[in-house]
Parts: sequence; structure tokens; C-alpha cells
Amino acid sequence: MDALLIIGGLLLMLAGLVWLVMRAFATSLLWGWGSLIPPITLIYMVRHWARARGAVTLIGLGVIPLVVGLTLLASKDAERLAAIIRLDWLKPEVQTPAELAIDLGGELNGQPFRPQQGELIDGVLVLREGLDFFALRELSIRLPQPVDGAVRVDVLPQDSGNLPEVELSWLLPEQDLPEARRLSRGYTLHLDLQPQAPNRLVGDFHLVLPPRFKTSLSGRVELYRDRLRYVDDQVDTRYDSRDTVAHVVQDYLQRRFATRDVRELKLPQFTFKGDTLELQVDAQVAGRSESLPIRLHKRPEQGWAVEGDRFPVLPAVAARQPAQQAEVAPVEERLSRPVDRRQRFSLARLQRNPEQYRNLSMRLSRAHGGTVEGRFVGIDNDGSIRLSQQMGSGGGQASFSFKPEEISRLELLEP
Repeated sequence: MDALLIIGGLLLMLAGLVWLVMRAFATSLLWGWGSLIPPITLIYMVRHWARARGAVTLIGLGVIPLVVGLTLLASKDAERLAAIIRLDWLKPEVQTPAELAIDLGGELNGQPFRPQQGELIDGVLVLREGLDFFALRELSIRLPQPVDGAVRVDVLPQDSGNLPEVELSWLLPEQDLPEARRLSRGYTLHLDLQPQAPNRLVGDFHLVLPPRFKTSLSGRVELYRDRLRYVDDQVDTRYDSRDTVAHVVQDYLQRRFATRDVRELKLPQFTFKGDTLELQVDAQVAGRSESLPIRLHKRPEQGWAVEGDRFPVLPAVAARQPAQQAEVAPVEERLSRPVDRRQRFSLARLQRNPEQYRNLSMRLSRAHGGTVEGRFVGIDNDGSIRLSQQMGSGGGQASFSFKPEEISRLELLEP
């Protein structure tokens, strides 16, 4: 509404100015050319008010909707109004350098798709366009099994069985939550990704969905394998992500207890609000259970670090024995893998025993449309299901609560 008022007011004022110039030319050729210069236009209005009165009245009528529209815009979005006044819309848009070399051609939901972010973590490939909390357009492909190393996937429309699940989502200007579509067969997919140090996957990407989805993408992608960032092959501890904090805490515990045998590190849920974190950390250190309160502080140059950390670096010789144990650890983990809780999961089971599913990843579909993925935090006093969701690529977390009657479907995404 505010935009219509502003445009309507400007059109009325423009029509009034054109009419005023035409009246000036009707008076004389000299007044006509002079009326194109603002100071002479004012002189003409004063000297020939009888002729200019109608055009000036039309200009004044255009000022009314223009002022009303600007007032409404200021009450709704003051920053947008300030940008219009500063003429930011005339300035060329500054493109921020992309961290990843993603070169995809095609469209998603009938619109050009230019992702700036990409990752393949825990078997889920995600490409996002837009840096806000909800992506403008997003493509996610959930592989049947987590991957480690090179990735090679080929799916044809006639294939069946345990295939990757493809999900599209897009956010329209008038919507609060993105709209999503999912399919598990009937598409063409080709992935050929090779590991690239220190934590990336690079290779070919080709996806064609059925015509009703209006989605076809082809090209090369570069994806992160975790939520760490590197500078000169060293972890950049200035980057805000849960993986960065876990890396800093792991290194601190290894040096504090003079052993590299630090396993099963568990961090509580937290958000990045400021430059200080206070965490209660649990871990298995050399076969012993340790629970420690740790305070981390972030400095502009050094990044995240544990306060009071004065422990020396472990000698290089100490890395040999844990290396052998690390080779055995995955075998032990596979042998003791817990029962897959996704098989009998339901909303009623979650309400009966919420502690069993705390911090696990879930997908919630709303009865009125839209889906939300996040980690289960708990059940509020009024029975609402609360999920937390990471913002972007590690800039914090947000919490959402949904009443049971608002939920049409709830899926558990982890075993």
C-alpha cells in the first residue's frame, strides 16, 4: 500500500509539471524554454498564476499521497526509507567475495539459482542462496548413508529402493516461513565429488527433477565437509560455529591432561551472543569421565580461546600411540551403534519420553504449510514442541515453539 501511494503521488506531480511546462509554452516560446529551469519556473508561476494555477493544484494533490506513503513506509521499515533517501538504489550492488567456487547453471522452482553457501555434513548436501536466517532458495539432498571421503552417486528416474531424498525450499516476500517440496524417486542425480584439503569436496553436480518442480541444475560445486574454516591450513578460531568451539575445547583438554586420548566430547546447546561463552563440558579423557566448567573468550585477532589456558603444546612423539587407537575407535563405535530410534518415532512417543530425543535433529511440517528443521530442545509448560535451528553457516541459533495441533508431521532425522 505504501509503495502504491508513493508511486501515485509521484505520477500526479510529474503530470502537473508536464502540464505546467505546456502552459508556459502556450504563453510564449521564451517562457516555455525558461520553465525548464526551476528558478524561472517559480517566476512564471508568480507572473502568470491564472494560467499555472491548475497545474500547481495537480502538483499539490500529488504531494498528499506521497507524504502519506512515506509516513507509512517509515513506520514499517525506517531503514528502507533511509536507503531510498540516500539514493542507495542508484549505487551498484557490492558483491561480497564468495568463499566457495560454485558454478551452477539452471533454475530452482522456475527461478535462477545462484547459491553462495554449500556443505555436505552428516550425509546431507545443502546449497543455499541468500545469507539471511531463512534462505531465499535452498536445495538439500539427504543421502542414505553418511559419507567419508569421495562421493559418487548416480540416480535415474526409474530407480527404486533406498534413494537420496531431495528437498526444495523457497521463501516468497509475503511469507514468514519457506515453502518446501520433497521427493524420493523419479529424478536424475549425478554426484562425483573428490576431497580437497583441508575440509572441502569439489566435483560435478547434475540434478533434473520432474517438470512440475521446474528444477534443473548442472555444473561444478565446492562444498564444506564440516563447519570449520581454515587460514593457511590452520583452523580459524575467529569463525563462530559449534565445530570451532569443539576444536578449541578439544585442543585445550588434550594439553591440560597431557594426552591426545580425548573422546566423546559433549558440549551443551549455546548461541553466540557476545564474545564470551560459559560451558559445562563432558568428555572421556584417557578412559576417565571428566566434567569441567570452561569459559571461553573471543579476541579480534586470536579468536576463541579458553580463559586461563597456559598449558604447553604436546610433544610430537605423543601423537603416535593415539593414532593407533583412533584406527580402532571407528570399529568399536560401529559395534556399539545404538538402535535406530527413527523406526518407531511419533509425536506421542516424543511427548511421553522427551529426554530420549533431546538434541536430535528433527523435521517439522506445519498444518498450514511450511517446514522447519532443527534440534529438539524440549517441551514447554504448555506442551509446545521447541526446536532450535542454526543461523546460516554458524552465526548463532534461534528457537521455535509449535503447539501439537499446529503440527501435521514430525520426523526424526537421526538414529
